[in-house]
Amino acid sequence: MSKRAVLEVIALDVEDAVAAQAGGADRLELVTDMAADGLTPAAATVTAIRAAVDIPVRVMLRLADGFAAGAVERLAAAACEMREAGAEEFVLGFLDGDGQVDLAAVERVAGELEGCRWTFHRAIDHAADRDALRKQLADFPGLDTYLTAGSARGVDAGVPVLCAEAGRRGEPGYGQQLLVGGGLRLEHVPALREAGVDAFHIGGAARLDGWSGPVSAEAVARWRSVLGS
Repeated sequence: MSKRAVLEVIALDVEDAVAAQAGGADRLELVTDMAADGLTPAAATVTAIRAAVDIPVRVMLRLADGFAAGAVERLAAAACEMREAGAEEFVLGFLDGDGQVDLAAVERVAGELEGCRWTFHRAIDHAADRDALRKQLADFPGLDTYLTAGSARGVDAGVPVLCAEAGRRGEPGYGQQLLVGGGLRLEHVPALREAGVDAFHIGGAARLDGWSGPVSAEAVARWRSVLGS
């Protein structure tokens, strides 16, 4: 538990990014349209944020609500556009109609990243078999993180799964970092840290007024203090 935990904060714009860094965030997840749970931002926003902060920024590759890939070639083009705008790290994840990983879509889009590091997002929480998904993607180029609540219902319901998966680190399919987010609250942290979780992801919790207001450096600093500096 002595290892410094990673704190990732969702940012929608430059104001959010600057406040998150000031509060002690280690990394940003950059999205737009939280009404759809986070979609690919504008290229200009990527460029502006890269110029405004010096912490890593992971850019969402997702064009519509839900976890179906949809227009895969548009996603691949978006990946190229984001890279041209300065993005170096990404977030993506696609399921087919049966809740299995859409391997063809992941391969096509991640192929445009040419080894850039990326997170498989909370699509894993909606997968028919999360263990099978992990094993299918075990050695996928660039994949170094799973963002998960442990359950489609959020961290409240997912803590047992998260703790169990943290205990499997190093097994095939469990080599990637476990990044916990999705209804995460400060009271969840002690049990997760005790289980070995060392990366946390916050969105609304980083804002004093929830999603109706910007990221608060004060709110982020509170999380940074709890997680350790």
